[in-house]
Amino acid sequence: MDAPATGSKIEIHSYKHNGKLHRIWESTLVLKGTESVVIGANDKTQVIEGNGRTWITREPAITYFHSKYWFNIIGMLRDDGIYYYCNISSPFIYEEEALKYIDYDLDVKIYPDMTYVLLDEDEYEEHKRQMNYPMVLDRILHRNVDYLLKWLLQRKGPFSPGFVDQWYERYLTYRED
Repeated sequence: MDAPATGSKIEIHSYKHNGKLHRIWESTLVLKGTESVVIGANDKTQVIEGNGRTWITREPAITYFHSKYWFNIIGMLRDDGIYYYCNISSPFIYEEEALKYIDYDLDVKIYPDMTYVLLDEDEYEEHKRQMNYPMVLDRILHRNVDYLLKWLLQRKGPFSPGFVDQWYERYLTYRED
């Protein structure tokens, strides 16, 4: 599998299980790019929804993707602390200058005090029926929710103290003023 080069700008493409485009983040700066891990950063990035609607992200964010785990993690730097938004998703692939994954609806929102909420369970159940997720996929996704929450409780990976701040500092060294 190819990996994006550190210092390059890539798009991030999110799809649904049926192959339909869900969302595109137009520009993310790669801070670390390997075949197994991609860490990126963006700020005020245009996002294009599958229906064509566009919006701009509000704050700087550090993104974390892994080729083994069925989730990705976004650490958003806000005035009152770091908020995390975690998508339960397929592991990423990198092709045609874009990082791509399948979004499976379940999300975990984590607050600066590390409390969390599991979101979109109804949407997940609806799409599971509509798109006929196999039972093995359902088990993989729920197991990865458990892995993600273990990472959170153990302060592992992007949840470790200083992780988001350190990568944000590195991002600032790339920014053009």
